[in-house]
Amino acid sequence: MFDLIGMNASETLFARAQQLIPGGVNSPVRAFRSVGGTPFFTQRAQGAHLTTADDVDLIDFVCTWGPAIHGHNDPDVRAAIARALENGTSFGTPNPYEVDMAELIVELVPSVEKVRMCNSGTEATMSAIRLARGYTGRDKIIKFAGCYHGHVDSLLVKAGSGALTLGNPDSAGIPASFAAETIVLDYNDADALRRTFAAQGAEIAAIIVEPYPANCGLILPDPGYLELLRELCTQNDSVLIFDEVMTGFRVAAGGVQALVGITPDLTALGKIIGGGLPVGAFGGRAAIMDHLAPLGPVYQAGTLSGNPLAMAAGIAALKKLKATQPYDRLEKMGRTLRDALLGAAKSKGLPLQVPQVGSMYALFFSEQPVRNYGDATASQTAHFNQLFKYALDHGVYLPPSAYETCFISTAHEGADIEQAAEILAAGIRAI
Repeated sequence: MFDLIGMNASETLFARAQQLIPGGVNSPVRAFRSVGGTPFFTQRAQGAHLTTADDVDLIDFVCTWGPAIHGHNDPDVRAAIARALENGTSFGTPNPYEVDMAELIVELVPSVEKVRMCNSGTEATMSAIRLARGYTGRDKIIKFAGCYHGHVDSLLVKAGSGALTLGNPDSAGIPASFAAETIVLDYNDADALRRTFAAQGAEIAAIIVEPYPANCGLILPDPGYLELLRELCTQNDSVLIFDEVMTGFRVAAGGVQALVGITPDLTALGKIIGGGLPVGAFGGRAAIMDHLAPLGPVYQAGTLSGNPLAMAAGIAALKKLKATQPYDRLEKMGRTLRDALLGAAKSKGLPLQVPQVGSMYALFFSEQPVRNYGDATASQTAHFNQLFKYALDHGVYLPPSAYETCFISTAHEGADIEQAAEILAAGIRAI
């Protein structure tokens, strides 16, 4: 048992949690194992700020790992949930919100002609893979080292996110036969991709990729690389799946695919489309989507899929994005932080890369641009950990791992961005 005397509120909660919850957390990266120390517990959140159980105020660049693009506790999203709640929490039948959400997604995301809701990003990627295999009649898939697509058995191979943070990029409990159907390549290695399709193209059901890998930091594609994915899938009758759970509606209303003008066959979505409530979705070409039950032989289901509260929250979030079009403002805030970090690193003589797209950015203490998983894991994580601790001590919360992406919300605009830029720059100089 833990001695709770002398502990602050978060330490007390964590001590209690460790007796009842594996590792004391319900998602591994929250445990602070990578950066050290005891995780804080949040009692409330508003705008760009979290307030801990010990009443410490923090400027938040995790944004509930992406969904809070309008900031925490957004009044429009909150009002939409309240209106939906008056009519019930779950029905077990179709509801009007599902149709409204489908119309919005089809309108905004270039690849999506039909869409099905589910309950998490993991469900979305798992279902997209199953659908691709059912549609093509093939078994093998290609994924990329460092890309995390949720804790799906066949995809949790050389994964990023929490698996990478914990130094265990593969997971126990996955049969070798499952992993054998997954071909893992280095992101941005065009030659390896061409060789793989030349040797096994007739066996490959799909490529699944984060078009901007954001679960081992933030990695950007080489010029022409995403175009090559599209070309090879088309030539080999394989399905191209974009995992835009993180980038969808965050880098642009239509995701990366809208920015770069490349249309995948299927897209996995999540986070923002739930307005902070649990949600996922996958969609794409009607000819593929119609292979899902009840129309086709590929089974997928979920008791709470299309939950009215999550749909109402997500609709409010998407409509607000359509109405306000905040992407130029978010890009400006991202550049402000990037420039402050790079300027401080230059003055200190520290090697630092800050890949940034709109409201997403990451930090790699590395001499060279990070193009793949190997580059990411070769960066100086000790420097990031020092910056994390300095920032937290001075009121700024970064993701508790060197291998995660930072997020900005519209609520950061103004004083919060300026204050955070000063603190992060000072943290760089203190390393």
